[in-house]
Amino acid sequence: MATPADKQPLVPLGHEEERFWTRDYEKPLGRQKAGRYNVFVPDPIATREFTFTSAAAGAIVEAATSLSHLQATRPELTSLAALARNLLRSESAASSRIEGIQISHKRLARAAYARAKGRAGDNRAGDNRAAEVLGNVDAMERAIEIGGSAEPFTVDSILDIHRMLLRFTEDRETAGILRTRQNWIGGSDYHPIGATYVGPPHEYVGELLEDLCHFIERTKIPPVAQAAIAHAQFENIHPFPDGNGRVGRALIYAVLRRRGAIPYYIPPVSLALAAQPKNYYNGLGAYSAGNVSAWSARFAHATTRAAQEAEALAAAIQERQRAWLEHLGQPRRDAAIRQIISALPGQPIIDVPAAQQLTGKSHVAVGKAIDQLDAAGILTKLNERKWGRVWECPGLLSLVEEVEKRIATP
Repeated sequence: MATPADKQPLVPLGHEEERFWTRDYEKPLGRQKAGRYNVFVPDPIATREFTFTSAAAGAIVEAATSLSHLQATRPELTSLAALARNLLRSESAASSRIEGIQISHKRLARAAYARAKGRAGDNRAGDNRAAEVLGNVDAMERAIEIGGSAEPFTVDSILDIHRMLLRFTEDRETAGILRTRQNWIGGSDYHPIGATYVGPPHEYVGELLEDLCHFIERTKIPPVAQAAIAHAQFENIHPFPDGNGRVGRALIYAVLRRRGAIPYYIPPVSLALAAQPKNYYNGLGAYSAGNVSAWSARFAHATTRAAQEAEALAAAIQERQRAWLEHLGQPRRDAAIRQIISALPGQPIIDVPAAQQLTGKSHVAVGKAIDQLDAAGILTKLNERKWGRVWECPGLLSLVEEVEKRIATP
């Protein structure tokens, strides 16, 4: 059955304005260029009515059903918080990967452990990448926290997410600060002439963000569609000097949590979007051109796949834990070793003090339990120091990486 949107002509969700770029004589003149270029100024959407084609509407409903099914997941052995942290780390790593920041789940887990222990990186490239992805984890957590709040969603909310993203990175000086200059995507680093996309001039940014926040406050639009539109609109505004993609993807979860669609687990949507980056960027372009249905359908399909794979990860972790407990002779429920196994998905890098904090057991009981897990091959030592030994759980890290690879396959 056709919907009104099936028959409507496309109308761009914004307009272009011509500008002139002058040379910046403080930068290498050989790379400078002066000339005309077009900026894209998005239309306000706070009160705009959106209709969807029948295909897009079906995809949105399917995504909502998949999210609902994921939220109903109740692993017996994997705590809610542990599974949620795994999915959050996967989503943050994938969101960063779209921006060209590559880091393995194992390295990210090790970096998270080091930061929890107050150990700063040594400014190597890998440590800088880890700091950026951990900042993405912080930004995601803050977005979800804001989404779960009863307070109005405001521009300050967006600034806070950006501040969390960059506060420990080399770009910390721009954290939480809107741009005051023109920015663009693609083309030259020195001028926007010939760029793939040139967003609105900075004087439009504040008003457009206010409008976006009013849109996020709406409750009469399907949550998945609202998240898709909010993300695309934010990317069109491009309000920061850096970090726009990651903040825009964090907004997805603020919207979905605010609308009650993800009370427990976040589906790693960025993993599914990153599987077909060309389709992702083409979808954002379709949104700008007025084809909201095409973009919303692509976003909904990614959400469905992410939710289904998140559910599969929960089942795989639960099965792995069951096998371990069977191998260990089914320890009693209050045993330290069983409690450590339950906590490992959320903290796959562990030491004795951390295990004590997680289980509430004595140093001796925890030490014996970790020795048993080491002997069984469930934990592997990361160092051989007499004091301050650290272990990791390769079996769980590999499960997460397998799911990530599966989602990343188009």
